Amino acid sequence: MRLEKPIVKHKKQILTQWFEVLSGTYPKDTARFLKANPDAFTNPVGGTARRSMEALLDALLRDAPPEELTTLLDPLIRIRAVQTMFTPSQATAFILDFKSILRTHLANEIENPQDRRELQVFEQRIDHLLLIAFDIFVRCREKIYHLKATEEQSKIYRAFARAGLVRENTEDQPDTGISE
Repeated sequence: MRLEKPIVKHKKQILTQWFEVLSGTYPKDTARFLKANPDAFTNPVGGTARRSMEALLDALLRDAPPEELTTLLDPLIRIRAVQTMFTPSQATAFILDFKSILRTHLANEIENPQDRRELQVFEQRIDHLLLIAFDIFVRCREKIYHLKATEEQSKIYRAFARAGLVRENTEDQPDTGISE
């Protein structure tokens, strides 16, 4: 058996169930909206998730390189990184759930040790995808925290400047190459 054939055969059901799992990580009203509204314009989170998940499944079937997987996964994980309701494990757990979804849909298709080995190899790709997702999530959160820290520093500097507690230091000014 070539693993790709049964996955492609069940692709729509696999993607629907995977999206259900992802949607289930949100509060009930949000999950209902994500599932009920497939239009990417009025539901950008749901639209991005659906597109990313389908592209990721196709890329996993092709054994795409990590750079491509990162590019495909980035928009989806970036959204989850800015949603403060998720811990890193909660934001990325839907990828692990993909393995059980596949096993369920392929249970009747896996007939021999070779088929099981192919499934194990495919599941290793999913594990690698999880690691990529975690890296993306952490990078996004680090960027958010850096932006917040920079903004706080800027607020403090402006408050000190308004209070007259900051003195301009010409030595710290950048050299523009223009002589006065």
